Amino acid sequence: MTFAGSIGILAVIALILLIGIPLGGYLYRVFSGQKGKFDGMFRPIEGFLYRVVGVDPSVQMDWKAYLRALMLVNFMMMILAYLLFRLQHVLPLNPDGIKAMPWDLAFNTAASFITNTNWQNYAGEQSLSYLSQMTAITYLQFTSGATGFVAAIAFLRSVTVNRSESIGNFWVDFIKIHTRVLIPLAVVFALVLVGLGVPETLLGAQTVHTLQGGTQIISRGPVASLEAIKQLGTNGGGYFNANSAHPFEDPSAWTTVLEMIAMGIISCGLVWTFGKFIGNRKQAVVLYVFLTAVLVIGAFVIYASETAGNPILQHTLGIHGPNMEGKEVRFGPAMSSAFAAITTAFTTGAVNSMHDSFMPMGGFIPLLFMMFNLVFGGKGVGLLNILMFLMITVFLSGLMVGRTPEIFGKKIEAREIKLATIAMLVHPFIILVPTAIALVTKAGTSSILNPGLHGLSEVLYAYTSGAANNGSAFAGLNGNTVFYNISLGLVMLLGRYVSLIAMFAIAGSLSKKAIIPPSAGTLRTDTFAFGGVFVAVFVIVGALTFFPALAIGPIGEQLQMWAGIVH
Repeated sequence: MTFAGSIGILAVIALILLIGIPLGGYLYRVFSGQKGKFDGMFRPIEGFLYRVVGVDPSVQMDWKAYLRALMLVNFMMMILAYLLFRLQHVLPLNPDGIKAMPWDLAFNTAASFITNTNWQNYAGEQSLSYLSQMTAITYLQFTSGATGFVAAIAFLRSVTVNRSESIGNFWVDFIKIHTRVLIPLAVVFALVLVGLGVPETLLGAQTVHTLQGGTQIISRGPVASLEAIKQLGTNGGGYFNANSAHPFEDPSAWTTVLEMIAMGIISCGLVWTFGKFIGNRKQAVVLYVFLTAVLVIGAFVIYASETAGNPILQHTLGIHGPNMEGKEVRFGPAMSSAFAAITTAFTTGAVNSMHDSFMPMGGFIPLLFMMFNLVFGGKGVGLLNILMFLMITVFLSGLMVGRTPEIFGKKIEAREIKLATIAMLVHPFIILVPTAIALVTKAGTSSILNPGLHGLSEVLYAYTSGAANNGSAFAGLNGNTVFYNISLGLVMLLGRYVSLIAMFAIAGSLSKKAIIPPSAGTLRTDTFAFGGVFVAVFVIVGALTFFPALAIGPIGEQLQMWAGIVH
């Protein structure tokens, strides 16, 4: 590790916090109904959209009505995306003559982008027309991120209302997050990317003559607009197969830093929004301290592993130095390590290096972050997972000290704990069971390209990425088969919506309860002592759940490497 590289990692994480906190204050003002400086500009646009959709913005919804609207919109958008993929060969904006997607790949891609996962079993520049890239891919990267965001906002309202079933209006929230946050930020970021060398065009692929006298076909398209929302929406679905390792998506060190910042600011800001909603900024500060500490530790574990290099190469071939396999020399180990930690902590899934080529411990941390699924996490759903584990921590702490569990002024009873437990357990279930099935079937093992424990890690990473709605991959696994397209598509859908439904049910239960003033018997959750317990709970739960799989995956592979065992 170098001093400059270490400072670079810390600086990027610090910038995410410095931008995220004021952004969180802005998000609170927008979604708490406060008047803002830009209301005069946004309200006419939103009013027009309400009329087009046929929505009365003054109507309030209970949790069931809110959830029905959310699920209906998501279902219709998924169907639309599937049809676009299947019919793109006969639709316009297809200058390169891209063929229709096979049915299983179209299902996987539609499920992937509607769930904010953005797992890609295809090469975008070869498999999608411009129309599909702009309408099905770029569009869904806006709406899927918006879905998770508004779900979190609805939940926050449930803990602040007093004996009321209302948690807001889905259509109002859904439109506002687009008009006041995602679209303005994406437009600005896309223009910055264009200025830094990212292409934005509707012209077809360009044929050029090389210095050796040959020809080369260079794909291009509306890349900057997709890249902007890819990172801001914690999506990660790249225009090109190489994702952010491609120079058209990520031309320089400046763009890679900007992309890392874009990945984190909204999810980071939501923690501050949460503190503002409950009227307790100290609660947000406690979460910031501990979640940031976990993120920093993870980033430096990756960095240390990648800079240490491979001891087998050192002993047998005398090759010393950092592990540069799978990394862009433009970024090196420091920015590649930071990118890997941030993209999995915020469940974005974009990559500027190939995680399959990382050292075992370098691949272990991204896996672990996705298994935790709450180190800030994805837009909205990350905050929901944080709140879920806060409730579980309060319940466990209450059992230990003999206090009635309550959180944010609401009593936590059997119904809430049962629902939170369902939301928590579905995550390991849809990771470990499909992984086991894949490893004992020919359809699953035939796609593994690397032998031994690393091959197991590839499969485990794929289902973990799908369940966490992350989308990054070890890339040594051939996922474009009927088996993996269908199984991963189902895992992505279950990972997104089962826990979301459970958390909405909790929101409905909490919203009807009276707010209880704090008393001497109240267990405070805004202390650093409780923050430590909170981290201990999710680390222990993660270890108990996933350690056996990790032990025969990256941990076992690391031990083999130290022992000099080569497969």
